[in-house]
Amino acid sequence: MNVSASAGVSSGPAPADAKVLVGREKELAKLKALLDDIGAGGASLVIHGDPGIGKSALVDEFCRLARGVRVMRTVGVPAEQAMAFAGLHRLLRPTLAHADSLPEPQRKALDAAFGRSGAVTNDLFLVALAALELLADATEGSPLLVVVEDAHSLDPDTVQALGFIGRRIDLDPILLLITSRDLRAVPSVIADLPSLHLGRLNTAESARLINLVAPAISESARTRVLQASAGNPLALMEFARAAVRGEDLSPLAPLPMTERLTHTFAELVPALPAPTIDLLLVTALDEGGRCGEQFAAASKLAGRALSDDDLLPAVEAGLVRTEGTGPFRHPLIGAAVVSAATASARRAAHAALAEVYDHVPDRALKHRAGAAAGPDDQLALELEQAGSRAISRGASAVAAAAFERASELTTTPRVRGRLLVQAAEMEFDIGRHEAARRLLNQATALPLSEQTRAHLTFIGEASRADIWSGPDRAAAVTDAARELASVAPSLAPRALMTAATACWWGRARKETRDLVVTTAKGLPLASGDPQLLPILAFADPVGQAAAVTAGIARVRPYQLDPEWLYYIGSSTIAVWQFDQGLPLLTAAVEGLRARGRARLLAQALVAQAWAAFHLARETLAIEAADEGARLARDTRLPMRATAAELVKASLAGERGDFDTANALAERAEAELLPNGPHAMLALVQFARGRGAVAHQMYSDGYEQLRRALSVTDIAYHPFLGVWGLSDLIESAVNVGREDEAQDYLQRLESLAAQSQASFLRATLAYARPLLAPNGEAENLFQAAIYEGLTDWPCYRGRLLLNYGRWLRRQRRIGESRAPLRAARETFDALAFHGLAETARQELRASGETSGQRIPDARDSLSPQELQIAEMAAAGLSNRKIGQRLFLSHRTVESHLYQIYRKLGLTSRVQLSAALPHAATPTQDRQHQISHSDKLSP
Repeated sequence: MNVSASAGVSSGPAPADAKVLVGREKELAKLKALLDDIGAGGASLVIHGDPGIGKSALVDEFCRLARGVRVMRTVGVPAEQAMAFAGLHRLLRPTLAHADSLPEPQRKALDAAFGRSGAVTNDLFLVALAALELLADATEGSPLLVVVEDAHSLDPDTVQALGFIGRRIDLDPILLLITSRDLRAVPSVIADLPSLHLGRLNTAESARLINLVAPAISESARTRVLQASAGNPLALMEFARAAVRGEDLSPLAPLPMTERLTHTFAELVPALPAPTIDLLLVTALDEGGRCGEQFAAASKLAGRALSDDDLLPAVEAGLVRTEGTGPFRHPLIGAAVVSAATASARRAAHAALAEVYDHVPDRALKHRAGAAAGPDDQLALELEQAGSRAISRGASAVAAAAFERASELTTTPRVRGRLLVQAAEMEFDIGRHEAARRLLNQATALPLSEQTRAHLTFIGEASRADIWSGPDRAAAVTDAARELASVAPSLAPRALMTAATACWWGRARKETRDLVVTTAKGLPLASGDPQLLPILAFADPVGQAAAVTAGIARVRPYQLDPEWLYYIGSSTIAVWQFDQGLPLLTAAVEGLRARGRARLLAQALVAQAWAAFHLARETLAIEAADEGARLARDTRLPMRATAAELVKASLAGERGDFDTANALAERAEAELLPNGPHAMLALVQFARGRGAVAHQMYSDGYEQLRRALSVTDIAYHPFLGVWGLSDLIESAVNVGREDEAQDYLQRLESLAAQSQASFLRATLAYARPLLAPNGEAENLFQAAIYEGLTDWPCYRGRLLLNYGRWLRRQRRIGESRAPLRAARETFDALAFHGLAETARQELRASGETSGQRIPDARDSLSPQELQIAEMAAAGLSNRKIGQRLFLSHRTVESHLYQIYRKLGLTSRVQLSAALPHAATPTQDRQHQISHSDKLSP
């Protein structure tokens, strides 16, 4: 509830229960400090520790003492782990009346996720963004304290959403507290947030707690309780209460340890009246369900209408609580109730629940499945259909649970195998690999159809294969994909895409790549089918480049789903068609952003960043790389995040910021080296070598770049190594290795002729004059400057610089000034300050002075601030900007405040003048460069 606007923790009132603060005074003070600082920005904290260590008690007491904040809570419920967004729904329930104020895509996604409409949702991050907006709105008038208990028992979608939220509240007055057991029990999106570990109580603290709980127990019982509880507060209190009840706590008695606390709770259950037990059992089996339906189901079991009075014995016994986020005082109590019930009692309870939930079909179906005493083909079919519906709305966890239970109920072994394979595929989709392998192992022992066997083999190989891991894994995935394609053509494109990607990153052998191409061309698809182009591009970039390029030229972006735009756009990266790919990738980014497809958006942004880098679209490249890295981490794509950081390293190197470039490259290398030979190490070498050669540090550049093309080097990659081939030629010429430079030039000529790739033709035009005899060099310089490099401004600027130097070496000093001047202007426009200064030095050596570059307003902004400023200048509202960048509108507002301060502005309307090209945010400064300028002296 909302209270006074001044947030803090009251120090006046005494604790409601002094037991909860024993040994936790420092932790409570830390929470108080976080809340005191909430006005300066939000924070997240994961409180973790063993079961019974006091996490919930600490948080409850902190909430009780908090003043001036609104509190919203949810809790993880084991029975709801297969129910998409169950925990998030419980958290947001008080705010859903305000959901109509959300932007339409977010509102629709939230309605679909919570079953408030018949629509489907395919990307949880649009739901997460909607949740972030609702929480930000809930801070109106007072800060917000969000409490999430038992995160290890939350459904996977809620976990991902909370991780998303936790990383985006740094500028909102929100304190997010999450409790969990071991941090290893939750995904990294939660585990990587700031954390606080609750350890065991020491002996003195344990003694204090015993004095509060059971001061009159005997010394021998006290000693036994201290030994058995081992500093666990819940165990200590339960054992001490057992001693008060007169139970035998002598040294020889089998006192239960912490892992046997369920047994302690279960012993209390039989002493309760039968109607009370019925109520506890249906509540435990229907976690997260509705209280009215649970009372109705228990009434059916008891044979009479039950009321709150029938629950009172459980309240008095300390088993349930009358308020809070869950009915049981501890999760072990619900587990103990279920384990104490007979199988027939559990089935009867499920049957009663199914009957009262007849108006909620999927929940009723779940309970009908729980009530089944044996195989039931009709029920299995209904569960399979429910699983298919769950897939259509993006609820993989729900689908996995439905398929697995259906596999237990069917009487047909082949159907059971198929359902197990489908369940395994869903488990892999949500990252539960151990569960998936268990299901595949069960399916392996069954008689399977040819299609199911092929599907099982492919899933198994694909799940074991890191697509970056090498030729052997690429071959195994390819064989499995080919087998699946032969018996299940409808599944073939997806399988072959996985195989082709593994070929490209895994440096597959020629026979493996040929097998993918042959299999793909044998599919019943048209030659220009969008599904075919990425497979061919990644499987055989050189041999298939011309066909892929021609096919992509016929693509009409407005006719394609943004997901396929991304796949096709990324295939242009594989075949060195960066200029062809950038418009497709930009359209894909916008489409995926509009639909909230965060995981695919992260991948598309990284591909867009690399394409923009090669085209010297430096503003777009840094913005896409920065956002792509953040989203990739949020969506558990660590390799994509590393690739994005290497874009930033390459850009920093070109700009001459070698400290930043080296730090980013070293961090990426440290992440990659423990994995042994790794394709992405070629990008590390490229990032280092490109900057070195651009700034005439040729010896270093040569050593870095040659590694990516050396077959025996762990950084070898036959296609990524080509990115730096023209730079390698330049460095080899300048360190006296002309023969090697000639060999590299012949390789580049061969690749350009085979592929006809625009990037390779451009870099060939750049490299040829560097090796040409003096009598031929000038024509090659001018042909490249005026024709070959018109769409590649960084290469053009560097060649202008080299041309000016060449003219000086020919003692044509006056003529050298025009290309050097054009190089300076190019690098100023690109904000490549180091190269611009080199051009100025060369001009001074030729006898001409030039002024310094006038700083651009953009230079003072971070990549994210620049994105926000450009969008705001283009007229987008804070909510629209937040929707595009997966931020809350209040975070956008805070960023704009910092932007105004940095630029010396006072209002939004002044942004357009400060950022004159912001009306088209993807427009970059280098497009101000005239490619038809005459190099007149």
